[in-house]
Amino acid sequence: MSTDLDSLAITALAALEGHWLATAESLTGGQLGSTITAIPGASRVYRGGVISYASDLKTSLVDVPSQLLANGGAVQAQGAYAMALGAAKRLKAEFGLAATGVAGPDSQDGQRPGTVFVACVQVDPSGAVVASEIEELHLNPEVEDIREARAEIRTETVAAALELLLTFL
Repeated sequence: MSTDLDSLAITALAALEGHWLATAESLTGGQLGSTITAIPGASRVYRGGVISYASDLKTSLVDVPSQLLANGGAVQAQGAYAMALGAAKRLKAEFGLAATGVAGPDSQDGQRPGTVFVACVQVDPSGAVVASEIEELHLNPEVEDIREARAEIRTETVAAALELLLTFL
């Protein structure tokens, strides 16, 4: 994990003090949760996360509407929003943070590699949305190796998600 991710995670966890966070990840495959839990004391604010790489798991684990996936695929803004909301509600957290996108090398759902959506949702105790934000990223790593490009897209996605969370805190 890079020092930049460490710093972002430390800052986010400190700002979350007294609140709970849950994550839902797709293209990052657990890297977001791993980045958070690498920080000592994460258990004071982090409830857990769901890795829903397959679309059917987005529906069954974090309540992404199947019709949404059927109409636009997993790589869309509303998919990220639904994942964040589902994570917050299912894992009983005040904040839900989600990432979905295409790490490559191939396109998915008509989206090019590097197309990413991150979303953060804040809910009240009844589960009603208090605030939300979605960001669309178009990442374009300047490396030739496919594995390096995928790794860079995933790392930049984790950083973007943590930065988005910080805007709420």
